[in-house]
Amino acid sequence: MKKVRKFFTLALVLLILATFLSCHPFRKKEAQRPEEALKQVHFFFPKFSDDMDRESLIQGVRRNIEYLDRLAPETVFHYGPHNFSCQQVRESQEAFLDLLSRGLDAEQLSREIRKKFRVYRATGREGNGRVLFTGYYEPIYEGRRVRDEVFRYPLYRLPSDLIRIDLSLFGEKFKGESLVARIDGKKVQPYFSRSQIEGEKVLDGKGLEIAWLKDPLDVFFLHIQGSGRVRLPEGKDLLVHYQASNGRPYRSIGRYMIDKGFLAREEMSMQAMRRYLTEHPEVRDEVLNQNPSYIFFQQVETGPWGSLGVLLTPGRSVALDPKLFPKGALGFISSRKPLVNDHNEITGWIEFSRFVLHQDSGGAIKGAGRADIFWGSGPYAELAAGHLQHEGDLFVLIKK
Repeated sequence: MKKVRKFFTLALVLLILATFLSCHPFRKKEAQRPEEALKQVHFFFPKFSDDMDRESLIQGVRRNIEYLDRLAPETVFHYGPHNFSCQQVRESQEAFLDLLSRGLDAEQLSREIRKKFRVYRATGREGNGRVLFTGYYEPIYEGRRVRDEVFRYPLYRLPSDLIRIDLSLFGEKFKGESLVARIDGKKVQPYFSRSQIEGEKVLDGKGLEIAWLKDPLDVFFLHIQGSGRVRLPEGKDLLVHYQASNGRPYRSIGRYMIDKGFLAREEMSMQAMRRYLTEHPEVRDEVLNQNPSYIFFQQVETGPWGSLGVLLTPGRSVALDPKLFPKGALGFISSRKPLVNDHNEITGWIEFSRFVLHQDSGGAIKGAGRADIFWGSGPYAELAAGHLQHEGDLFVLIKK
């Protein structure tokens, strides 16, 4: 009888525990360290099929090797729980180029990768393995080198009073930390916010203007993209690229517009935000100033450039969190991309997968569950970058 009671007591405890867990599931925290961001795959590998041409992939990998060649061979990269030297990463990507040169089909390539490469999967948001993919592109906006009545919104170069303070000089506990600031008398102050720069015009008259655009929304979205082209009247493009930020935190104006009821979550896109703010200029400054971050540009001869100092490859370069994912990593992604008709309208979304390279970073791309795809320039790139907000999978590869 005692055994029966013990059995029923245990069964009751298990039932209560199961009920509790179903109502209150344990939520894994999102990765805080590199070893938590990637988990090695031992079974259930993806099929490594690629929807793009191999020439672009070869180009992207070769640009990646340019970055690796600038580093000391013993430089350490963290691939989840494992560490590899720069030399090992370089040899891995050379080995991948060798595989590509053999003309293997998707099935043969998948088999070779499973045999010769370690495959890691991003743990994603809250450790659920799902990664939110967004996109960015290289915009082209009409502009002038000299201000006039129409073109009166500036793109600024880096101000001389903006300084970066390396906090690690003040103690081991500040290792890897820094501050962007300005000196005001004997005080160290945060650098000016967006509202101070654009509303109070604190940088006017300092000769910092690279070019002038005709719409403040052009300026804002160029800040978001990080690089772009200013089309001058003589037909020449002026290429501008991110040089620094004011150190203020990036805040999403899209989230603010949803919270204020300006846009519904299901209709949110870069195009929808721009349309609303164009039609409601009375709230434009209020919305834009919700993001205190401000970008300073430099003029470049070629571009766009990623944060690794290599030219980005459309469709192949991605921005990830460099604190969690190894810079220059060879990756593989699967998500969804838009189908577009002859009128440049999205008619649907289809699954896609491809090899990519971690060659960039972004103020909004934080955590193990975020990835930003560089789509290039042109109408399709703008549509894909503006509307992509789909979950998918992210894998990272390195030779065994």
